[in-house]
Amino acid sequence: MTLAALIFDVDGTLAETEEAHRHAFNLSFAEAGLGWHWDRDTYRRLLRTTGGKERMRRYAQETGQPAPDVTALHARKTETYARQLAQGLALRPGVADLVTAARAAGLRLAVATTTSAPNVQALARACWDRDADQVFDVIAAGDEVPRKKPAADIYTLALARLGLPAGAALAFEDSRNGVLAARGAGLRVVVTPALYTEAEDFTGALAVIPSLESAHWPEPLATALAGVRA
Repeated sequence: MTLAALIFDVDGTLAETEEAHRHAFNLSFAEAGLGWHWDRDTYRRLLRTTGGKERMRRYAQETGQPAPDVTALHARKTETYARQLAQGLALRPGVADLVTAARAAGLRLAVATTTSAPNVQALARACWDRDADQVFDVIAAGDEVPRKKPAADIYTLALARLGLPAGAALAFEDSRNGVLAARGAGLRVVVTPALYTEAEDFTGALAVIPSLESAHWPEPLATALAGVRA
């Protein structure tokens, strides 16, 4: 089937954002007087649970503490994260060129992520100086589905909004949970491991590559973009 669309995860795939997320969580915890602090090892473990609100609930349960108002706390964290990204953020190597080449080849672009829509917007403004819906044709984000990754729901939603079967799209991820979600929706998935995911198991991926630079493009991506390499 001819490749017609690329579907991207956000955090860790488009940019190395997890340290900014961790810092925003810790600032929000301090402002709320919680006494919580997530170091890198703690955060790496918590990332196995997708969704910021879900991570906070899990941490409260693990530490035997009452769960805070996670909705309000997460909203505060999202605002803090957006302020951080406004100071600057770089896309991972190859991402900008891949997006440009895909557009030139007539491919459609989508996002399928468990992060919130405001976080997708903050990244797009920081990295492209454009609104997210000017970069991507479809955005499936945050709490729009009942189950987050590794469930396939967010990818199923993205495909529905694209109006395409799974065989006509290619997913890009950085995590084991992302691979499971994409594969569960019937998608082929390319992995570029990130800071917090490099030691994970990516069994089931079409390819695991160091970056999205054109030298690493696997089939069917290389064929679809032949002649328009940025």
